Amino acid sequence: MAMDNKNNNKNNKPNMPKFNLSWIYILILVALGIFWYTGGSNSPDGLGRDASYAQFKEYVDSGWAAEIVVNSDDKTLKMYVQPEHIRDVFDAGTDKVGSKPYVNVEFGSVDKLEEYLTEAQKNEKFNGNVSYDNKHGSGLLDILLNLAPLIFFIAIWIFLMRRMSGGGSGGGVFSVGKSKAKLYEQGNELGITFKDVAGQEGAKQEVQEIVEFLKNPQKYTNLGGKIPKGALLVGPPGTGKTLLAKAVAGEAGVPFFSMSGSDFVEMFVGVGASRVRDLFRQAKEKSPCIIFIDEIDAVGRARSKNPAMGGNDERENTLNALLTEMDGFGTNSGVIILAATNRADMLDKALLRAGRFDRQINVDLPDLNERKAIFDVHLKPVKIDDSVDVELLARQTPGFSGADIANVCNEAALIAARRDAQAVSKQDFLDAVDRIIGGLEKKTKVMTAQEKRAIALHEAGHATISWFCEHAAPLIKVTIVPRGRALGAAWYLPEERQITTKEAMLDEMCSLMGGRAAEELFIGQISTGAMNDLERATKSAYSMIAYAGMSDRLPNICYYNNQEYQFQRPYSETTAKIIDDEVLKMVNEQYDRAKKILLEHQEGHNALAEMLIRSEVIFAEDVEKIFGKRPWVSRSQEIMEQEEAADAPTPTLPE
Repeated sequence: MAMDNKNNNKNNKPNMPKFNLSWIYILILVALGIFWYTGGSNSPDGLGRDASYAQFKEYVDSGWAAEIVVNSDDKTLKMYVQPEHIRDVFDAGTDKVGSKPYVNVEFGSVDKLEEYLTEAQKNEKFNGNVSYDNKHGSGLLDILLNLAPLIFFIAIWIFLMRRMSGGGSGGGVFSVGKSKAKLYEQGNELGITFKDVAGQEGAKQEVQEIVEFLKNPQKYTNLGGKIPKGALLVGPPGTGKTLLAKAVAGEAGVPFFSMSGSDFVEMFVGVGASRVRDLFRQAKEKSPCIIFIDEIDAVGRARSKNPAMGGNDERENTLNALLTEMDGFGTNSGVIILAATNRADMLDKALLRAGRFDRQINVDLPDLNERKAIFDVHLKPVKIDDSVDVELLARQTPGFSGADIANVCNEAALIAARRDAQAVSKQDFLDAVDRIIGGLEKKTKVMTAQEKRAIALHEAGHATISWFCEHAAPLIKVTIVPRGRALGAAWYLPEERQITTKEAMLDEMCSLMGGRAAEELFIGQISTGAMNDLERATKSAYSMIAYAGMSDRLPNICYYNNQEYQFQRPYSETTAKIIDDEVLKMVNEQYDRAKKILLEHQEGHNALAEMLIRSEVIFAEDVEKIFGKRPWVSRSQEIMEQEEAADAPTPTLPE
């Protein structure tokens, strides 16, 4: 019971404010302010009042002045009044103004004042003392004013040192070379495992061996194996490189140091290298552990071969320190480095060699099955209805990364909430995909009837050409509703091919030229609406001729410009002229082919354009009603038809 009473007394005590040294500074400043405004050196024996120079002369001529104190710097004086004449000057007794009151007077010239006082002494009108006092306030205040510049510079220095040390915590200026890595004592504190990483089965399989080594190193060391020094995660942005590294730490359950490559970069010389050394020192103390450096290209960029061409010495010193530390481990020290970058081609070759980063793990964009798994992960917190088909969503998002898919799910939820729905439907997800790919719909954009018809003919041209080209991507829908910077768009469901043939690329190019061809044939004039189509077709033609060797005049030749070349183009001017001619020839051939297909199906194209003008959005079913079933069925269409047939109810025969 006594212990309980003590605890209750402790709990009942009021929360006293913590002592802060700033209180003392504030009290000193307040005291100095009061001291300054009260005059500092004012006489404690009496009070003063102001008077004019003419009144001062009247007082002196009347013989009322007892003593005069002159301040020649401020051109002021104090005239102390004789006790018997205090009431004549102040109209009050000594009980109110004190025993030694004075009068403050401003004068113009010291010489004139001295002449007047000398004359008054000769005439025996003033027999007191005349003294000079040029001091400003108290001695303490003078000292503080003299020290003010020094105090100011000391305060600025302290402020800068606190900023350098990250707010003044962790050792002040001496902590500027300390590592900024965030430490998780157990990697599973992050709460992320391989179950949270959907897709990327190949990458997970490669890093699984690292996890097994950290859990059971004797399994490998007994056979003479060595710990892998590091693994480099390479892939496009948003594919889950950082998430995969956290999952490795979560599975292994070991300390996890996480930091960015930019944390090594500092404006002070030698700080980056010092932070590298401090990071590896901490890691060796926590062994076995994982060091994860995100965006390592910030510090590991290739060193310049010519130091005079803008090389950054501080960054190179940091890289050299990193290379040294990665080579300085013991054989079984148990420290593994994971790094992530989407610019592996810019990294220094010494960093990528075996013994430092022993393996490069490619974290590619997810394929169809992986996208389906990623959708399953991100759809767990989303309330969806029965109309949502994850298989269809995975097919609708080719080339999407994991981050893009997460964005699709979030956008779909926002769209559903905007219309006050209780669950997210299939149409919300389709609208979200359209929103991310094409941009926000701009139904309020003003267009004339002529512009609307031109856009409809243009988009109908794309749809018609793609319908009758064997290798073109299957059409999903066509719209003339403006989105982003585009005035219209055609959506396709491309097949995910590992290799692409020349015929497929030519069919895609022909489909791109369908809009411009429709404008020329059915409007009689061309417009700037095909600018993006022309850009994509031209780039495709250049890649086919200069890189893929698909030209008649330059067959089987690749002019890929890699880092080994120190000039802009690895071919001569004559070859450049041939490449330009071949590109022009290829694009124009597909343009003529597109016009030929449009003329053959002119009636269907016009019907498609009129339908677009009326409804603004048409789907593949509408195109099929006009042109009939597509002559060539793609592999993706076959799979979708098979799935639809499997999902259809089996008919029962009457008994």
